[in-house]
Amino acid sequence: MQRLADTYRLTLSQVLDSAGITLHGHGTPQAAELILTPRAARHLAVLARIPLPHMTRALPHLTLNGAVHGTEAAARWKRLEAEQQPVRACTLCTRHRSHDATDTAWVHPAPRRLVCPRHHQAAPDPRLISTIRTRAAPELAAAYRAHQRLLRHLRAATAWPAARAITTRWYEHQHHLTHRWHTRLNQLIADSPHLATTGSASPALLTRDLVTYPETVALARALATLPNRPHRDTGNALNLIAHRLGLPRLPLNANDPLHAFLTHTRH
Repeated sequence: MQRLADTYRLTLSQVLDSAGITLHGHGTPQAAELILTPRAARHLAVLARIPLPHMTRALPHLTLNGAVHGTEAAARWKRLEAEQQPVRACTLCTRHRSHDATDTAWVHPAPRRLVCPRHHQAAPDPRLISTIRTRAAPELAAAYRAHQRLLRHLRAATAWPAARAITTRWYEHQHHLTHRWHTRLNQLIADSPHLATTGSASPALLTRDLVTYPETVALARALATLPNRPHRDTGNALNLIAHRLGLPRLPLNANDPLHAFLTHTRH
């Protein structure tokens, strides 16, 4: 919808009005999404000159959004939670897939899409309007490939969120890997100076998931392969995890989230 508006040099509300669609509420792209009634979806298909079946295949959520009741052609804004907000896709991938029509596309954040290893770009936070260059940190591309292998593991669905929660806590409280993460953050800022001029949040916050990504993948792989708790030796588990993280040892206190995982979870 926004691309159509940009093409005709109109606002989003003007494009909707020209298509006979009534807009309810207020919102902005990325922070909110448009919910269309079935009739509005048909009007949009006519305006875009794309058959509705083709459009619903390209935009699967359009069918879900079409469940809105009412016979009028209407659209309303729905605010998205921070974790649901889309992030900017790799600009070079977007150019290739759009046949150079645009370099701007937005994708819903998923761990497997955090990094583009081919073009060395990433957008780890929805508040970033430009992608981050990652060529200065080649371990990010390696982590992406390791993550794809992890996704084939039976325990990946539980190991990944646990590992992400643990590394996020370490990052916020500066535990275990602080020096390494500070070095990586500085490398990213040097390669993408716009990070330091973003007013919405600090570079450390905007890049948190990206900075911790290699260690989160390594930790998730270690957690996914641990034996069940009744047969688990905590000392051996810590040695394995420290080795995977490239640390000589991993001392934990009782409040460390990894300690809670090793002593209270089944896997």
